[in-house]
Amino acid sequence: MAGQEGGAGDGRAQDTGDSTWAQELLDHLRPTGRDIRRLVAWLGETVHGTASLHDDAGTLVAGPRMPLDKTLVADIRVGRIASAASADGDGHVRLLRVGHPAPAAAGVLAVARPDPFDRRTSDILTHTAQVLELLLRARETTAADRRLKRATSDLRLAILQLLMVEDTVAARRVAAGLWPGLLDTDTACVYVLEGDAAERDRLAEECLGVTRGRALVVRCPAMDGHVILVVVGDTSGEALRSLVDRNPGTLLGGSAHQSLARTAAAYGQAVSALAVARVRPDRAAVYAERTHPERLMDPAALRAWTARLLRPLDTLPHHTRAELLATTRLGLEFTAVSAAKVLGVSRNTVRARMERVEALLRTDFTDLTVRATVHLALSTQVSLADGQDGQDGQEGQDGEGGQDGRDGQGGRDGGRADARQTRARLGDLLAGPALEAWARELLGRLDSDARDLRRTLRHWIAAGGNAERAAQTLAVHAQTVREHVRSAEPVLERRLLASGSDLYEVVLAHLATGALEPPVLPRDDPGQPDAPVHG
Repeated sequence: MAGQEGGAGDGRAQDTGDSTWAQELLDHLRPTGRDIRRLVAWLGETVHGTASLHDDAGTLVAGPRMPLDKTLVADIRVGRIASAASADGDGHVRLLRVGHPAPAAAGVLAVARPDPFDRRTSDILTHTAQVLELLLRARETTAADRRLKRATSDLRLAILQLLMVEDTVAARRVAAGLWPGLLDTDTACVYVLEGDAAERDRLAEECLGVTRGRALVVRCPAMDGHVILVVVGDTSGEALRSLVDRNPGTLLGGSAHQSLARTAAAYGQAVSALAVARVRPDRAAVYAERTHPERLMDPAALRAWTARLLRPLDTLPHHTRAELLATTRLGLEFTAVSAAKVLGVSRNTVRARMERVEALLRTDFTDLTVRATVHLALSTQVSLADGQDGQDGQEGQDGEGGQDGRDGQGGRDGGRADARQTRARLGDLLAGPALEAWARELLGRLDSDARDLRRTLRHWIAAGGNAERAAQTLAVHAQTVREHVRSAEPVLERRLLASGSDLYEVVLAHLATGALEPPVLPRDDPGQPDAPVHG
């Protein structure tokens, strides 16, 4: 009886042990337990030995390094044999192929133990190899999916970068391969979704879902918390607003409709709209079309002045000229670091290109009034190339500058502009009554503040936007200057501490009212002969 009872007890213990290792092995397939290193360590412990796993290249993936027969390992890896066993005075070794079927290379699972492999340990080894194969395939699939998503994300960024430098033809060609018809449009809106940087990947996926393939969705390379969307059509705006409603803490800024060539300008508008979204209860805002100073200038005179100011760049090869102009536009809108990230180049490259433009135009971009006037010329040039005249949207057809602002030959009258317009200087452009009235109204908003924000802002602009230098002139602390400038932003409804269109409009307002003197531009005098240009 005792013998039978003991025998039954041994059988139950064996059954319990078998079910235990099988259950433990299955646990390694659970989503929370899929760890190859931990599974290999479990195998070695369960068979009372040592286990290790090498991948198809022979690299140790898990477990300790073991002295193995290199010939046997190589034969198993390439599929000549599926398994092998060896024994010597130190113990017993089993080698098992894990991975792809022949003839592709596969990994090798090695297990060494002091005792021979019985049926139980052989079963554990065989089943563990099968689980390892499943985990390896899952890992390869995950890695391939990750690589695909990364490549797709990089491709979207490349398309955005092409749009930012106005190369719409190349952007359409790149997009056509994966997203046919995405950029088959003349105009689009740019939205910027701002949220927690840690949640950006999830937000980007949501953006892809709600826009249903009608938008170019890009993780901003410059701002970790931003997702940029180039949206085609008018239906995605409401969908994006609903996304903001579902995600507390997110903000949405949108641009006005722009041509694809003006994607960089639309991006600036969307970022500007984010500032308004911060103070709105629905946390979303679209850039409000307002009166821009260039629209209050004589359009023919503005075209002629723009063509004359930028003429030194016309001597460059077309691709070089386009590259310099696109980089300078972004460099004037944002910092060199941000512009570099958006363009996919180094900050030194951005600075070098802008310095070359400075040399060609014989200007100094550290002067805010110079930056504002060059920005005016570059914006006008884009409007001309876009078929707008900068005032009422009709095509530029009169005066020097032509359709692309370069040769002065376009237009119904063959480029025979009014002499006054052709000889217009910056001071003439700023002297119009409409522009002066606009500037006085804009800056007059600051007069109600007892801190004399207007005086601080004028000296801050004169100091090139440097709070320390302005503070020395005003005999106050630099932090006081920053606070005054920051306080002026909501009053003027424009961002000032960040470089860009908003700031340059305020600078032009100071020039139009005479609060600041116009900068000295070598090519601003049409009566002066062109000086040699070394580009």
